[in-house]
Amino acid sequence: MGLLDGKVAIVTGSGRGVGRAEALALAKEGAKIVINDLGGGLDGKGERAMVADQVVEEIKAMGGQAASDYSDVGTLEGVDSMIWKALSKFGRLDIMVHNAGILRDKMLLNMEEEDWDLVQKVHARGTFLCTRAAGRVMRTQGQGGVILNTTSMSGLIGNFGQANYSFAKAGMYGFTKTAAMELGRYGIRVHAICPNAYTRMTANLPGLKGITEEMLDPATMAPLVVFLASDLAKGLNGRVLLAHGGTIGVKVSEFKMSLANGFNKKDGIPTAQDIADHIDQVLIPGADLEMSAALKFE
Repeated sequence: MGLLDGKVAIVTGSGRGVGRAEALALAKEGAKIVINDLGGGLDGKGERAMVADQVVEEIKAMGGQAASDYSDVGTLEGVDSMIWKALSKFGRLDIMVHNAGILRDKMLLNMEEEDWDLVQKVHARGTFLCTRAAGRVMRTQGQGGVILNTTSMSGLIGNFGQANYSFAKAGMYGFTKTAAMELGRYGIRVHAICPNAYTRMTANLPGLKGITEEMLDPATMAPLVVFLASDLAKGLNGRVLLAHGGTIGVKVSEFKMSLANGFNKKDGIPTAQDIADHIDQVLIPGADLEMSAALKFE
């Protein structure tokens, strides 16, 4: 018996990397999977349908059930086609994992509108369309469901040269929190997951110099996805969870924003000078995320 027997999942961008690992893990636990992937390059150009087909064959080879889908997650027609593939092939939809992504990295002052718009189309618009479509189906089915959106460290703390990507991934935080509030009444749980893995999307980042795929294995995200998609996490909703590691160890943790105690003036509105004089109370010391503590294995 698998944790997800009888469930049907769509995993976008699952032809390679983190998405592939997530899809394989869900299939091993008994879920029927729609493998969505255009097979394009990192910049969103080109198509190679074979990457989705290859993962489908992997799942079938281990005794599972899967179907390929080559739809564009950034279009309404593409998302409708993807949902229809799940319903026509497997009869229902229980799990939506939105993992598809592209990069158009460039310094902000040199960034073209196309670089900005295309990244928002895939990440922001794609997440909205997938969440809305999956949520409508799950509400109609009346048996709840799970929607997992993918954020990034680039969105949660920023990253040099990725203003477009950071903007979209930061929005995933608030979007997920709101969607969880709205869909929770229908038994639909919505979370955001944050991979920190060595993939083709991260291989050239300066911060990963000297890191190998074995050290930051994309497969470390897979057990977290299985956990959140299963009844083991039925009491959780609206969480933002990170998983990373590999041969250096594996760590799973939650991300939350913090608010300083602040400067409280009880006899009127603080002046600019008041704020300057009490800036140590206003600000939170340290970096946005203490990487040494949050990402260190202890």
